[in-house]
Amino acid sequence: MAVNLSNIEQAMISELKISENEAKVFVAIVKNGKMDAATISRILGWNDEERALRTAKSLMARGMIIDITKTEFESLHPRYAITNRYRRRCAEDGIPFKKNLLVDNMGIVLEKPYEDARTK
Repeated sequence: MAVNLSNIEQAMISELKISENEAKVFVAIVKNGKMDAATISRILGWNDEERALRTAKSLMARGMIIDITKTEFESLHPRYAITNRYRRRCAEDGIPFKKNLLVDNMGIVLEKPYEDARTK
């Protein structure tokens, strides 16, 4: 599977073993920069700010984003965040951590949107 912006969320779900909500929130934060739960919810078309907050906290626990305040979140650099999650997934599944081109490509695909959102 070739990874691009149109299928990045599906690739993250399958390779990183994260939920669809987690993939959507992570990509939204990468593309838009730091956001609070209300903004995440609005961007994703959710009518549930609590859902966005729960999902963001889950991504924090997975080592992919950090909290700036109790309700404001920022992504780690996508290459680092994705590799970090993949390393944890390998440990959870008891498989050796080794180079995975699909995982590497996910970070590369999200790098430009990440940089663009932070150099406006």
